[in-house]
Amino acid sequence: MSQRRENYRAALRREQDDVSGPRSTKVTTLRSRYVRVTVEVNPDDLQGDLTRWVGRPVSSVVLAGTTVLRTLVDTVGRASRLGG
Repeated sequence: MSQRRENYRAALRREQDDVSGPRSTKVTTLRSRYVRVTVEVNPDDLQGDLTRWVGRPVSSVVLAGTTVLRTLVDTVGRASRLGG
């Protein structure tokens, strides 16, 4: 485990050395007992990152909402025709 950690750290140092000029990134680390996640966000491409991360869930919610509304409209339409 220690050897793998050292290899990872060495790779990170090499990556930082390869970058020309300073990078403007915000690094956020989430830690829990079981999982540790580091998220790096490039402020210059924040909109693109958000679009990639949020696009599919938002599309799914919109599709589900549309389906529910169509079902509700059909149900109310049938009920009003039967009652009227």
